[in-house]
Order: sequence, then C-alpha cells, then structure tokens
Amino acid sequence: MRGFITDPAAQAGLRLADDLPEPTPAPDESVVEVRAYAANHDELNLIARRPDGWRPGQDIAGVVVRAAADGNGPAAGTRVGCYLDWEGWAERVPVPAHCLAVLDDRVSFEQAATLPVAGLTALRALRVGGAVLGRKVLVTGATGGVGQFAVQLAVAAGAVVTAQVSSPAREAEARALGAHQVVTSLEDETLGPFHLVMDGIGGPLTAQAVRRIAAGGHLAWYGNIGGPAELRLGDFYSQGWNAHIVGFISPVPEETKGEDLSILAALVADGRLTPSIGLRVDWTKTPDALDALSRREFRGKAVMTVSDLR
Repeated sequence: MRGFITDPAAQAGLRLADDLPEPTPAPDESVVEVRAYAANHDELNLIARRPDGWRPGQDIAGVVVRAAADGNGPAAGTRVGCYLDWEGWAERVPVPAHCLAVLDDRVSFEQAATLPVAGLTALRALRVGGAVLGRKVLVTGATGGVGQFAVQLAVAAGAVVTAQVSSPAREAEARALGAHQVVTSLEDETLGPFHLVMDGIGGPLTAQAVRRIAAGGHLAWYGNIGGPAELRLGDFYSQGWNAHIVGFISPVPEETKGEDLSILAALVADGRLTPSIGLRVDWTKTPDALDALSRREFRGKAVMTVSDLR
C-alpha cells in the first residue's frame, strides 16, 4: 500500500512509500479508502518534529471499504469524512466509528476533507460562548483556515460578527464569509464589547482583544501564529471584568468527533457553510503543496485528491 512517511532527505520532509502494511482494523474500526485529504499548518510542525518514518494525516474523506466488525459505524460503500490522529495520507486507513461522519451526496470529498481539524476547532470554540444569538463576536485571523469557519458558524448561530484581518486586501473576503464588520486593527476603543472572542492569532493581538471583551465574556484561544501573548491584569480593567479565557484544544472531547463532524457536513450540504479551498493537487504532489503552505502562497485549505488508486 502507498502512503506518505516522513523522511528528512525528501522534499518537505515527506516521501511517498509503496510498501506500507495494509490496515489491520480493531473491531470498532472501519477501513476507509481515501479519496481526498487536507493539510494543516500544524502538520508542518509535526513533520519537522517527527522526521524519520512517521505517518502524518488527520483530515480525510473517502469511502468505507470494510465495515467495523462489531457492527458500529456505516456500511461498506458509504461516503464518509474522518478526523484522525495520524496516518491519514495513505490509500487506505482504519478509522474508529466515533471519528466518522456520513456525507450527504451534496458534500464533495474535497469539501469534507477541509472540515475535521479546522472545522471542529471553530465549532467547539464557538460553543465556549454559549448562546450567541444577537451577541457580538470577534474572530481574529478571520480569513485563515479556522477563521473562515468561525465567521460562518458564528453568523449561522445568529451572532453579530466582527472579523479581524491582517490587511485591507482581505476585507472583501471576510465580508463574503458573512462578517458584519471587518477591521484590520483592534486599537479602536469603540469596538465591542464582545461576548466572545475567537482568537487564532495570539501575540499582541490577544491582549488587545481582551481589552475589547465584555464583562463576564469569553475568549477561546486556539492559535499563536502571531507569537507568544503577554497578558496583564490591567488588560481586563477596560471592561472585561471576570472574563474567562479558554486555552482551546480541538480534539477534546474525543468521543464526539464524528458527531460534530456530521454537524459541519450537514451545514455544508445545506449551503450555510462553504469551505474555502485555496489549492487542489493530486496527492502525489503533497510535498509541493506543503512547500506552498509553508510559504503562505494561497489562502484557504490545501486539498489533495487520491485519483490513481490501484
């Protein structure tokens, strides 16, 4: 079986091997033939930290070719999206039933592959704020991999959404996602107060966001591409008395991954959620895609399609 493994001598630290063992599923695991997968920025870090023989891949979509022996999960032939811990960039993978979501025919494999890590991060971060109907929500990095989902989900939940973007060139993109207000800076003291801040940037922006948060409000913090953040108690004095900060890790809770992925797939099917795909290539070109991802040559998700199965 073919699949990617890490190799420090190969392009992007990744080599397509042709001698991987076929999946040996546990009783509660289905075997899925992969049709598409997506890459996340953090996988670049994982590849660098695990350079010799590790198998990456978390976001996949495909078709069940062997149902779970214990009777859980979908039947063979079912189209599914999957949230894995690793080993997803291969022709076939074993997937626990609780990590699977059955796909509506209106959801493509490419769309489904964008959802697991970024989509669940956005969905679960939004839940930190509880009911957001009619409330003000701020999304930092609003046109990024998670931010694009966060804006759309908050709008679908009835929030009044302010999108922070890095430059005026991204304002139109944020408005197309449904944002009611778009800003490039949080220095404006008239912003907010926000019931919920969804922060994927970190760095100095986090302290600025805290100064715009409402009393008793919430900040879900899931990214730090802007570097370390430094908070002072005085940052809360502006208006965010007794605010809550949640350091957010998307795979938790593990047991409802498939359930939450199903919610996202249903939103894609009915048109309320539209994944942004910035790069589509054949899976054999995955190292090229990772190089482009590391150089930030595109916006949206990088999706690889497995079109040459044997």
